Amino acid sequence: MFENLTDRLTNTIRNLRGVGKLSEENMAEALKDVHSALLSADVNFRVANDFIKQVKEDCYGQEVTKSITPGQQFIKIINDNLIVMLGEGSGQLNESKPLRIMMLGLHGSGKTTSSVKLAYALKKKGYQVGLVACDVYRPAAIDQLEALSKKEGFPVYTERTTQNVSKIGKDALKWADEQKLDALIFDTAGRLQIDTDLIEEIKELKKIVQPQEILLVADSALGQEAVNVAKHFHDAVDLTGIVLTKMDGDARGGAALSMKSVTGTPIKFIGTGEKMENFEIFHPKRMAQRILGMGDVVSLVEKAQEGVAKEDADRLAAKVKKAAFDFEDFLLQINQIKKMGSLSSIAGMIPGMPKAEVGLTQEKQLKQFEAIIFSMTIKERRNPKIINGSRRLRIANGAGVKVKDINVLLKNFQQMVKMMKSFKGNNMQKMQGKLSKMQGIKGMMNLPF
Repeated sequence: MFENLTDRLTNTIRNLRGVGKLSEENMAEALKDVHSALLSADVNFRVANDFIKQVKEDCYGQEVTKSITPGQQFIKIINDNLIVMLGEGSGQLNESKPLRIMMLGLHGSGKTTSSVKLAYALKKKGYQVGLVACDVYRPAAIDQLEALSKKEGFPVYTERTTQNVSKIGKDALKWADEQKLDALIFDTAGRLQIDTDLIEEIKELKKIVQPQEILLVADSALGQEAVNVAKHFHDAVDLTGIVLTKMDGDARGGAALSMKSVTGTPIKFIGTGEKMENFEIFHPKRMAQRILGMGDVVSLVEKAQEGVAKEDADRLAAKVKKAAFDFEDFLLQINQIKKMGSLSSIAGMIPGMPKAEVGLTQEKQLKQFEAIIFSMTIKERRNPKIINGSRRLRIANGAGVKVKDINVLLKNFQQMVKMMKSFKGNNMQKMQGKLSKMQGIKGMMNLPF
């Protein structure tokens, strides 16, 4: 989402290289570029002005130490102020038991999907979660909540014969006690725009439910309108947090940078895709690093840990030790990457790698490699050396590709095996030393794992 902003900030920093001091003269153009970049990313005008004013105060007259360059010092100041703008130290979800959460939002914001994603996240923390259908004006909304919840195994409380949301709230609390649930998520009604009836309805529901959390689900692609919506809701019911959806899209993302500053309400979660796993805790520091092209290695490691079962990791470690890597292991690696998200989203977490370098071509190649492996026999997967010319032709026909595509996969596989053999018998320190001599993750992204 922040590719354009990241590129512009990176260019601005690059222009400061070789400068011995951050002065009014050399900072004027840089600050002008940063201000323009923020506005083009749809950041709120006042927020952008305040940001530049603070950066200016922090930058002017600072001596550059011998250990860092003016560009590095400038990026640190920008980074520190971005963290403040995004909400440093805020955003922790209340994890009391029982936990009651109201989800608010306009039509099309992703409120119902986010409600189920939040339930999924709470379940992983050990909660017994139920959902309550409070959008009584659109039968399709209740159907959607039931369908998504059923798929993930969550119970849902519905009352299709009444539009009295207050009554539904009271009845749902009793139902939760009977079901022995310790977390209840209320999916409230949405509107095309905020109106008096909507505000009064959620106010009444709040009195009855007494929620620990009131979360607004906002479409980040709405830009300034999303900020205005958040302010209206916050003024009415005192929001405790915001969920920003569609953060994997190509919108400018100014809402994410403006929301905390304008409303005073912390961003607690971001939606980064359609899957249940594509729902992340919002970390201001990590987001600031992504925006500045510094990557987010911590989140990348967390995603990897979530996507890899311990037994699979142990099995692969044993294979590495014996240098016995085969196509079944290769396929496992592909599946693990798919669980982590798209290649472009993974690339955005790797320092120095723009998402643009890992686009649709790589995604398509990954799927093609998977199809080729599925076209192999078990014997071929476990013993790739037997794949001769006739077998390559049969595999290519089965996968709907050309023989040259089979050759590309085999070449990548051979490179991987060669790397595995170089690890054989080495301790971890030596292995890390070998890896450090490679091009790193950026170079390896050309491979299908």
